Amino acid sequence: MSEHRQIPEPGEMVYAPKPSWAPVFFALGVMGLVGGIFAAGFIFPPVVYAVVGAILVLAAFRSLTRGSIRSYYALPRRQRARGAALPIETITAPPKP
Repeated sequence: MSEHRQIPEPGEMVYAPKPSWAPVFFALGVMGLVGGIFAAGFIFPPVVYAVVGAILVLAAFRSLTRGSIRSYYALPRRQRARGAALPIETITAPPKP
């Protein structure tokens, strides 16, 4: 085993986006929009499915874009950029018996 080495912290941070229901509603809206095209005469007229799906798609897309814009502007303006030095390990073959 090699001795314990102190590895410096990385200089860049990774920021994960906040959880959102917008992709689920976007998928449901697309499903309603496509269902409105192919559901000729199922419970409601096909136009109803298409209109509800289009409204859902537009609202979910607006929510997605507004959320991404807000999270972009919430990021810190400057980061201290420095690379993290990876430790160098030497690999040797095990001794033969």
